[in-house]
Amino acid sequence: MEYQAIEARNDGAVAWLTLNRPHNLNALSALMVEELEDYLRKLPSDHATRVVILRGAGRAFCAGLDLKEQNRGGVGLGASTTATIETQRRMSDLVVAMRRAPQPFIAAIRGPAAGGGFALALACDARIAGTSARFNAAFIRIGLSACDMGVSYHLPRAVGMSVASELMLTGRFINAERALATGLISELHPDAEVDAAAGKLAQEMTETSPLGLRLTKECLWASVDAGSLEQALAMEDRNQVLCVRAGYIEEGARAFLEKRKPHYPERA
Repeated sequence: MEYQAIEARNDGAVAWLTLNRPHNLNALSALMVEELEDYLRKLPSDHATRVVILRGAGRAFCAGLDLKEQNRGGVGLGASTTATIETQRRMSDLVVAMRRAPQPFIAAIRGPAAGGGFALALACDARIAGTSARFNAAFIRIGLSACDMGVSYHLPRAVGMSVASELMLTGRFINAERALATGLISELHPDAEVDAAAGKLAQEMTETSPLGLRLTKECLWASVDAGSLEQALAMEDRNQVLCVRAGYIEEGARAFLEKRKPHYPERA
């Protein structure tokens, strides 16, 4: 597939994936989504590419959904519910594909990363930003929920619930300095040095073993998921039900009321 809305080139084992619609601040168009789908689909079998650096052409990383595009994919334009959810799922699946790709993604961010652009930056494994970078969950400012394209999953894990709630419930921008202070980005550089810094980080990653790098990415995300509230609650609920069914709560409650130590059976 010959790309128009993105540009992909390799420098050895490092791929530079550029969102290439600078005239529209690299806004996500239907064509860009289609081309990103094609690129991401090939990554799992691309053993020559070990790290991907995602960046935007011009003065922005990505301004989010292209609201000026006539065919917005059915959002609010009278399309059927089925067509709308299919379009929505295509965009959110980009985030899933980035997470499932064995290659680590590094976001090199200058200018705004808003809405869907914010989501793509959050889906990267590491984020390096320039001083002009700013981020926001723009969805909530155009009549939608701020929970889109994985933002509600990734953002609290990056910055904690308080900051995530502030940003998502208001659509406020967070600037580069505060992004560094909150852990949203790991490095802050002058805009002119962002690509070099991202390239240096990528090069360090390529100096590890191929299998070790892939397994480290996989295990890191699996470990983050293992600490989710839902997983913890599922385990807690299972344990509580087993204890109740085994009769332990009866002896425990009785001992509590009688102000004595409980005497649980060894087997139940």
